[in-house]
Amino acid sequence: MGYLERLFAGASPLDFVRDNFIHIHAWLLERKVDPDEAELLGDMTQKVDWSDHVEKKDFVRLMEYFSERSSTSEDLSWAAVFISSRGNEYFCEIDEDYLTDRFNLTGLNTDVQYYQYALDLVTDVFDLDCDDDMREQIEKSARHLYGLVHARYITTTRGLAKMLEKYKKGDFGKCPRVMCNAHPLLPTGMADLPHVQSVKLYCGKCEDLYNPKSSRHANIDGAYFGTSFQNILFQVYPALIPEKTVERYQPKIFGFKVHAAAALERWQSGKREEMQERLKEAGMEKCFKEDVELEDDMEEDEDEVGGFDGADDVLAE
Repeated sequence: MGYLERLFAGASPLDFVRDNFIHIHAWLLERKVDPDEAELLGDMTQKVDWSDHVEKKDFVRLMEYFSERSSTSEDLSWAAVFISSRGNEYFCEIDEDYLTDRFNLTGLNTDVQYYQYALDLVTDVFDLDCDDDMREQIEKSARHLYGLVHARYITTTRGLAKMLEKYKKGDFGKCPRVMCNAHPLLPTGMADLPHVQSVKLYCGKCEDLYNPKSSRHANIDGAYFGTSFQNILFQVYPALIPEKTVERYQPKIFGFKVHAAAALERWQSGKREEMQERLKEAGMEKCFKEDVELEDDMEEDEDEVGGFDGADDVLAE
């Protein structure tokens, strides 16, 4: 008996739909379904004597969505279904060649329960006939295994390219800091070991970490991305390193800077000038966005002055 059949037991289709429409819809969004279950739920449009046309319209639209999800799920691999599930938007799809190379899985057999069954499920060769509880445990282990392999894969050339594409599209979110102007974020872990800390989001502009907005993402283990990924990405693609800025919020009261904050700002500015002097002595100039803009403005002023000098020469002749 399928999931929906168990739900329908003891209730008429009409009462069931009226009482559980929202729950059915939420369930459909979270789970890939079997064709038999899709057919079962679709047949309800034939069995119900609809009196509310609006209710029927909404239900038919739900059935169309249901059938579409079920028809496409047959051709998808386990990894593709996992990636397309809600809450897994941070993950990229791991190449099959990488998953089947045992060298890339070294040491994971001690970290994953039912390791071989989980690997068979991830690589779509699972054929064990087991009960629902056992299947659920293997599914859980498969998701954990995929996450651990994912942390290794995204540091490879192919993995970096896939994550770079998601980064450019802003799939990981935007920095909530106002001064960063919605700079895209990157997922990162606080530890390389699982079950230590959930995933965080790193902003390359302010170089700070943030919690994901969605609770679905906040529950992802940080070990599935590791502590090195974002640093390797910027090493491989140095053009992605954003320009740093010294711009920051200045607290004021009626237009006047708050004394304590102003004193702190003066101290920070002094330290920053000292750091810039040290960087200049080391041959590293124009480290901040403002330095580049200031140099551009100075060049423009010099061009304007040169133009005026030329005009004076013409008049003198």
